[in-house]
Amino acid sequence: MTRTIRVLLVDDHALVRSGFAMVLSVEDDIEVVGQAADGRAALAVLAAHPADVVLMDVQMPVMDGIAATTEIVAAGMAKVIILTTFDRDDYLFDSLAAGASGFLLKNADPDDLVEAVRAVADGHALLAPEATLKVIARLTQTTAPVPAASPTASATGAPTDLPRAAAHLTPREHEVLALLADGLSNAEIAARLFLGEATVKTYVSNILAKTDSRDRVQAVIYAYRNGLQH
Repeated sequence: MTRTIRVLLVDDHALVRSGFAMVLSVEDDIEVVGQAADGRAALAVLAAHPADVVLMDVQMPVMDGIAATTEIVAAGMAKVIILTTFDRDDYLFDSLAAGASGFLLKNADPDDLVEAVRAVADGHALLAPEATLKVIARLTQTTAPVPAASPTASATGAPTDLPRAAAHLTPREHEVLALLADGLSNAEIAARLFLGEATVKTYVSNILAKTDSRDRVQAVIYAYRNGLQH
């Protein structure tokens, strides 16, 4: 039986909340369990009506979306997708720092919103294409790759010339992480490497654990900071 994804809508404009509710309510596997007009109210609603995913606006009275996201994620109450009309870099990076699992602009296609909810509920991270480019640009401009160790060979003949910070990744995990950093999905990675998608999911899980990454976004950031992208 398909599980139902419980969603909380947080926005100070009732019309916006109603629009999102209409988009999501037609999906058989998604249920809108509550609405709130500010971050403080969202915390109260979550306490009474637990949700899997919160769709969170940024600019709101009483408590803004960034502050609310910080508290929600720290308490393990739900995953958060930030939705905003403002294409601002500070909103993007503050959202990621607060622990948001997704970042979308409100003008995104309704189908993209639905898929974002499903992806985040399944433990993945999702960024709007514009946001992904900004993350990559910020990292490539402000962080230098960790110098690679001298090329050598291990006792098994596997190359060990990976950056020192990633030396604990296996060669295959390194390859999967590089493809993650290129923006490929699990299915695309599986096709590229001629692997089963379940196998790729296992590799991704191992990568998240070994790099101490909360989600795929953090893993991609790790890859860029350590010069592991293609």
